[in-house]
Parts: sequence; C-alpha cells; structure tokens
Amino acid sequence: MVVATGNADTTVGHGELIKTVDRALTTHGRALLTGPAGSGKTEVLRALTEAAALRHETVLHLTPGAADRWIPEAAAAALLASVPAAALECLSGPQRTAIALLRRETDAPRVGRDHVALRLAVVEVLRTLAARGPVLLALDNAQWLDAESTDLLRFALGLTPPRVRVLAAECVQGGTPLSEPLCGPDTPQIRVPPLGTDEIAELLMRRGLPARLAGRIHQASGGNPRLALALGRSVAEAAGSRDGGAHHADPLPVSGQAREVARRLLGVVPAQARRTLLYAALAARPTTALLRRAGRLAAEAELAVAERAALVTVEEDGTIRFMAGALPTALAADAGWPERAAGHAALAAAVDDPVQAVRHRALAVDAPDQALAAEVTEAAASCRRRGQRALAAELGLLAADRTPYHLPGEELARLVAAAEDAGWAGRADLARRATRAVLARDASPGDRVRARLAVIDAAGQALGALDETFAYAMADAEGDPALQAAVRLRTAWKHNLSDGDPVRSRDAAAEAGVLARSGGDQVAEAMALTVRARMGRILGDRDAEEILAEALALPAPEVPLGMRNAPQYLAVRHALFDDRNADARRQLLVLLPAVRRTGSAEDVFEVLRSLTEVELRRGRCAAATAHARDALELTVEAGLSPGPAWYLAALAEAMGGGFARAAGYARRGIQASEEEHDQVFLSRGLYVLGLVELATGEAAKAVTTLRRVAELEAAQQVVDPSILRWHGELAEALVLADVPEEAAELQARVRTTALALGRTSVIAALDRARGLCLSAQGDADAAVALLEDTAQRFELLELPLERARTLLALARVERRRRRRAPARAALGAAAEVFARAGAAPWTELAREPSPCPAPGEGAGARPLASLTEAETRLAVLVAQGASNQEAAAKLFVSVKTVEARLTRIYQKLDVRSRAQLATTLRLG
Repeated sequence: MVVATGNADTTVGHGELIKTVDRALTTHGRALLTGPAGSGKTEVLRALTEAAALRHETVLHLTPGAADRWIPEAAAAALLASVPAAALECLSGPQRTAIALLRRETDAPRVGRDHVALRLAVVEVLRTLAARGPVLLALDNAQWLDAESTDLLRFALGLTPPRVRVLAAECVQGGTPLSEPLCGPDTPQIRVPPLGTDEIAELLMRRGLPARLAGRIHQASGGNPRLALALGRSVAEAAGSRDGGAHHADPLPVSGQAREVARRLLGVVPAQARRTLLYAALAARPTTALLRRAGRLAAEAELAVAERAALVTVEEDGTIRFMAGALPTALAADAGWPERAAGHAALAAAVDDPVQAVRHRALAVDAPDQALAAEVTEAAASCRRRGQRALAAELGLLAADRTPYHLPGEELARLVAAAEDAGWAGRADLARRATRAVLARDASPGDRVRARLAVIDAAGQALGALDETFAYAMADAEGDPALQAAVRLRTAWKHNLSDGDPVRSRDAAAEAGVLARSGGDQVAEAMALTVRARMGRILGDRDAEEILAEALALPAPEVPLGMRNAPQYLAVRHALFDDRNADARRQLLVLLPAVRRTGSAEDVFEVLRSLTEVELRRGRCAAATAHARDALELTVEAGLSPGPAWYLAALAEAMGGGFARAAGYARRGIQASEEEHDQVFLSRGLYVLGLVELATGEAAKAVTTLRRVAELEAAQQVVDPSILRWHGELAEALVLADVPEEAAELQARVRTTALALGRTSVIAALDRARGLCLSAQGDADAAVALLEDTAQRFELLELPLERARTLLALARVERRRRRRAPARAALGAAAEVFARAGAAPWTELAREPSPCPAPGEGAGARPLASLTEAETRLAVLVAQGASNQEAAAKLFVSVKTVEARLTRIYQKLDVRSRAQLATTLRLG
C-alpha cells in the first residue's frame, strides 16, 4: 500500500517507518508508536491519518494533555465530541443520556452516571461508523489518557469489528507502555528511531536553516528532530550578532526553545537521577566508577533510569555517553552555582587525571588564586604538548580568570596563549572570548595581532566575514615585519578561499615572503612560498615547481600554521595532480600519524582528503570510502566546516558507493560551501554532482551543473586543468546533450593548455569525449580507434577507473554502429575493471543495457542507427506520445530545441508526422 508522507518537512527520514507502521495496522489492526518527546511520533501519526483520510476512512483524533490524566473520562468525552452527529442517532435513550452527561460534566462528580450505558454507547458508535467504512482511531500523547477513559476504550474496542483500527503514539521512557492495556499485549510496538546526520541536514535545509551545521546539530540533538530544529533556530538567531554567531567548532547555543526541549527530555527522570546526570555532565570522561567515587553511591541505579529514558548509554566498562550533546549543557546551565561548585569539588577529589583534577578544582571556586592559576597554566601547557589544543585553550582562559588583579602581565600572557590554542583547535568561540579580553586590556600591538590572528585561524573556511579583523590586525602589525608577514599570509589564504582570486593570493603571498625574510621568520617564509607555488600551479605558471622546491629547501622544524599549509604537503598534492599516485600515497601515509600527533583536526582532514583522492585514482574504492568516512566523522566531532567533508563523501560514493547517496552529499556540500562563501569547495561539490548526473544519463542537467563549475573556475582564473578535472566530463555531457560543436571547442581550447603544461591524463580524458563526439558526427571508425588508444593510455598511467569509463564509451560507440561482439567485449572488460576496483555503481552501469534502443538490437534499431543519442531519446519519447512540452521537460531542454531536433529527425528518417515516426520505429 502506498502511504502519503504528510508534511515533508516533519517526516524527513521517516518514510520507511511510516510504511512499517502502516503494515502493522493492516496486519494486526493495532500499532503502538513509541519514542521520547520530539522524536517525530506526532508527525508520523499525522502522515498516517492524512493517508487514511485520502482513502476516505473515518479518522477519529484524540490528543489528551498532561492535565487530562487526572480528570476521569476526559479523553472519552473529547473522543465522543468529535464523532459525527449522525452516528449518535441510532443510540437508545439511556445511551444518549449517558453521552450527554459525559459531555457536560467531564469535571463534575460522577454521581448518578450510568456507566454501563456509556460503555455500550461507545461500542454502538464505533460499530455504526465501521458499518460505513474503515475507521482509524488515532491517539496521540497516549501516556496522558486518564485511567477511566483507558478502561472504557479497552472495553469498547474489544467488541468492535476489525474495521476499527487503533494507532497510539506514546512517550515511553522505559517499562510497559501505559496504553498497552488499551491496545492489547500483542500489539506491535514500533519505536521512532533518531534521525541520522544526513536526515538532520535535509530537515535543516528544508527549513532554511544552516546545513553547514548539520553534523554538529545532529551530535547536539542526538537525532531528535524537535531538538535539532530548536538548536538550528538558536544558531540562526545567534547568526545575527556582530561576530556572526556560531561557526566552526563553537558549542551550539542551547537557549530558548532548545533549552526547553532539553528540559522536557530530562524532566522524565527523578531529581536524584538528574543530580547524578549533572555530575556526569561536569566530568570530561564520566564513568560509573568516577561518579561513585564522587559521592553518587547509587549511580548505577540512577543511570539505569536515565538509560531507560533514552538520555544516556552506559557501556560495559561503565563509560557514560549522553544521547544528545545538548543535555549536559542544559544540565549545567540549569544547575545553580552552589550545585555546580559542589559537583566540581567532588569530581576534583575523584578523578585520576592530574589535568582534570586541576580543572575541577579551579571550577569549584570563584575567586582569584595565584597558586591555582599557575597550576592551571601548567596543565594547559601539558595539554598543548599532548596536542589537546582545545582543552589547552579552555584551561588558559580559566587560568586567566583565576589570576589575581595585581598580576596583569601574567593574565595577558595567559589570554594570548589561550587565543592561539583556540585558533589552532578551530574553537572560534574561545578565540573570540580570549581576543575580546586581550583587546579590553593594555595589550601591546604584538599581543593584539596574535589574538586577532587566532580568530582568523579558528574561522575555518568562513574567512569572508573577517575583513574588519584583517584590517585591525594589519594596522596593529605596522612596523613589525614578522607580524605583518603573518597577517599577509592569512590574507593570501582568504583571497584564494573566499574571494576566489588566485592572482591576489599569489601577490599577497609574495609580499608576505619578503616581510618574513626581513623579520627573520623562515617558517613563515616557507609557507608564503608554498602559497605562491600553490597559486602558481592554479594559474599555470611555469615556475611553480621551482618556487615549491625553494620552499622545501628552507628549514622548517615546526609547522605552527598547520601541515596543510606546509610545502611538504603541497608536494604531495602536486604528485597527485601529476598522477604520481604511488608516491603521493607513500608520503601521505608518513604524514598521517604525524598530523594526528599535532592535535590539528584540519591537518588530519586534509591528509585523509588526499588519501581518498589517491585511492580513487588507484582504483581502490573500499580504501577511499573508509578514508572519506573517517574524514566525515572527524569533521562532525571537531566541528570543522562540512563542505569539504561532504564533497569528499560524495566523491567516494560516486565511485564506490551509490549515485543517489553521492548526489545527496554533493548537494549538501554545495549548500554548505555557499553558506560559508567557500569558492574552492563549491566548485568541487558541483563537479561531483555533474559527474553523477552524467553517469546516470541526465546529460542536460550535467551540462548545466558543469557549466557552473566552468564559470566558477573562470572567475577564479584557474588555468591548470589537472587540479579539478571537469573538462572531459563537460565535453561528454555536451556531446550527449547534442551540442557537439561546443564540446569540440572546449576540447580544443583545454587541449592546447594541457599539452603546453604536459597534463597527459587530462588530454586522455578530453580524447574520450572527442571519441564520443566523432561518433555523434558519424565518423565511427575514427571514434573507435581513438577510444581504444585512450583506454591503453589510461592503463599505462595506472588510472583503472578512467580506463573502464573509456571502455564504456567504446561499447556505446560500437553498439551505435551495430557491432554487437566488440560492444559486448568492451562492456565486459569495463565491468571487470569496475568490479575489481570495488566501483559498485559503475559495475552495475556496465552490466545494464543502454537506456535507449541500441542500433541493431530489437524493434526500431535500423531507423535509429542514423540518429544521435540525443535524437534517439527524443524520437522514442515522441513515438510514445509525448508532446513537445513534455519531451522538453523530460530531456531538460527548451521547446525550441525539441522542435529543431525533431525537424532533423524527420529529415533523417524521411517522415512527415508523429504518426509516421511511431510507425517507422515500430516497423524498423
């Protein structure tokens, strides 16, 4: 049975659940929907009742409130009030009287009420309605049913025919559902599962909320839709503030409606259990043993109550994990200072980690303490050495708060260190907080610059809104070449990432290099040369490799601005661009453990990104998918900008997973990059989407998407075609969309550049498109020769997936000229390569027949042999009865294009009407 999904915004991710509930109702006549508040039970119930109404069933709604539970027969009265008057006409006098009394006196004493008559009246009403057709009794908030109504309905439903079905939705926090006696012990209980990250992203996008925060909102909400939307609205409201609200790894604001939702979730457990949960919220790594040592002797029992309420999970080793990250934040915010201080004091004596012990002791007091501030400062230094830069930043701010007022120099030094740690960790909230404190004090220009640079470093991909910060930093750096170099270096990054201007980026990097050399900062000089080399590669500068070699020659024992900005990493990227994939992989596997030790999530992500791309080039889809999955998980955990991670997930799915999932990831990545004004990964997300559209036969869509990539790359003045290789895909899409002239022009233009720069694999990709173009223009022999040669070149370059894609194109050309055996051979070879690489969606593509009737295969093959693929698709649609407007919509072209193409089809097939066209195809 097809079930309508109701409000698309509120049933995101619940499509299969709705079908499951509907099957249970069909099979058993009863279904009980359970889950915590805000999980989506009401929305699922509404979708099912709307579907029932569309089938002309009688739907009786009952939604009691919390206060109704204590009013006898309140729910029964509300139910009977919703019954059509015609259903009451068949009742006897006593039954009508009982109902009338119930309607008038739901809050009055039950003196003189004929309860037997009332029960029989409800039975008779339900039987009357069932005689007219199916009835669905929908009970929302069934946990608030009063006992008398539950008993009455249980009696009535036991005497009604099977055409009366019951769907109850209840907040079950553990134990037996309160509505089970009403529905019966054998009623299927179906729990509403939490939404996944992808579903939260879809939910946010449909509500116009920032999709770039989907991973963090999923983490904070635990997949609870109501809490997720409330958090999203809190972020949107915060975004109106001067510094742009929540971004990068900031904790999400748990305020307003979000806090109310969290309070409602927490309110189902008793006060003692909430106190234990507070201790768990205050601890960095809570365990049952730690809570017992901290004085919560009944921790296991109290946590069991919370676990049944789906608030926490307790692992076998006693580790406690909150189901939603917003819950510990709400617990701490709602607790008073004395309660929090007592909790921290108890935990300080219980933890076995010296750093956490110092942290708890500092949080248990609210007064300056010189000795304590020194201890916290040392703890921050210890975290810094261990790569725990976010914790180091928190401790640095805490140390500054505990520094006595007569030591302003020590306080300022701690604030600047905290800002720099926050910048490294990507914690924009901590960086801004520390920087505001620095700027409010009598800080030197150097300290002000370092604090502002921390805000810039913490912003991730979202540098576009920091022009004012850059300007103030440059003004404060006046007269200090080393500080000026640091500011100009970050300006160079912004020009590339947010402004999409590699020329300005290269020039700013050159200026930074001169300043760094003057200031004696060789690390900054090496990084400035790295930016120049990176931009030079983009712009097609022939001296880019020489500049990179100069950067690699400089001593750089430390990488304070991240491995991703170091010449060693750019050398790996160049190896990838040059198809030296084995070399790139070997170097990346050396860098991976090194960057994990630094504590920089962005560095780890960058290495995982390159590993994913390298493994895909090498035809190892499973390894690539694993790296992409790690990168996505890291992005969520560290709160990084999600656009790059979604692009990477889309790329891995497009080759080794599934086209539909790849398109979903790509669209989310595109939106996130647009929200953060990230021009670099916007192009990449669009590229993957265009690739998927091309692979799935949506050539017109692929042309539109890939043309947008071309426009972005042109605006960014990208010359080197080896960096983002969209050119061959666009040329193929243009051929399939019946625009071979534009495809030929693109191939010739890009080929000239690729030949000049020696980009052999780019030339091969262009030749694959050129082979399809030759076939479309009627030169099949030349097309086959070129495609066979191109497949061999891809094999020599050790690019197996590109070779297999070329064999697919060869099979298509061979089918078009009715050479079945060579077509099958090429298709089989492609399928074998795809299967060996683990490229699941492409393997299926190679095993499927052409979506259009192939020349020489089946009815209509002979006349279709003279048509291009685009003309074939249109001819088949028109022969099947499609109008010009309908064909244009299905092919994603204009009506004028359809008319012109149809004229050419008529001329080639020597027909004059749609009827003749249909007859020709049928008889061919």
